[in-house]
Amino acid sequence: MKILVPVKRVPDPTQKAKIKDGHIDLTGASWIVNTFDEYAVETALRLSENGEAASRIAGSEIVVVSIGPDDAAKEIRTTLAMGADRAIHVVANDSEIDSLVVVKVLAAIIAAEKPDLVVMGKQAVDGDANQVGQMLAGKLGWPQATFAASIELKDKSLVVGREVDGGVEYKRVPTPAVVTVDLRIVAPKAVQNGTTPASFAYSGEGARLPSLKGIMAAKKKPLDVKKLADYGASPAPVIKELSVTLPPPRPPGQIVADIPTLVKKLAEEAKVL
Repeated sequence: MKILVPVKRVPDPTQKAKIKDGHIDLTGASWIVNTFDEYAVETALRLSENGEAASRIAGSEIVVVSIGPDDAAKEIRTTLAMGADRAIHVVANDSEIDSLVVVKVLAAIIAAEKPDLVVMGKQAVDGDANQVGQMLAGKLGWPQATFAASIELKDKSLVVGREVDGGVEYKRVPTPAVVTVDLRIVAPKAVQNGTTPASFAYSGEGARLPSLKGIMAAKKKPLDVKKLADYGASPAPVIKELSVTLPPPRPPGQIVADIPTLVKKLAEEAKVL
């Protein structure tokens, strides 16, 4: 199985954001692989390996794609160190792209690579738009399963579990397909590929960390550098950031003596009842 995994580099969300001149100031920001995309790489690895034997399934291939500036090569190498086989880096500044540009590039890459499956994070933690996966599936005319909390590979189809208000919803989608993953996809038994014994459980609750051997191997793995024009796209986003402002400060809280007083204040002052 050939799996394509789009990834994005994002500012570390644990760092406090600063706003300067109406825009987020990224001076001195630390950059990481988007967390949900990292989970997507882990999902692809689990689908293409025998976890108990710690070996890859013959004929499987994982291709990572990232659209970003030259510096994004560092985060791409991180995914190669995790175990991806090769990568494509489409060089572009963040200000030159939006979801439409990303989808156009990915669709062109998919047409050339012909993967059996596209696995990606449900959203990027910087913009939180949650739209590229759905737009990509629509453009390709492929089936999609979003917010995947579990995946089971059966023949040439996937059974995807999605957490909903009433419990878990299961959807069967044929391949090729687009799947976006949620955080529970990295649970110990969330991914079943029919090769790894069902009794086997991955350790931890997150994506694997690159080993020293993986880091050394990543330096030799293919990383093709491309431009937007190579895929028929141009740096002409239709969505532009005009300004960023902090929300107004909240008024201080109040301590009330009893429930009737609380209800009265909620009704008369807060006007939420």
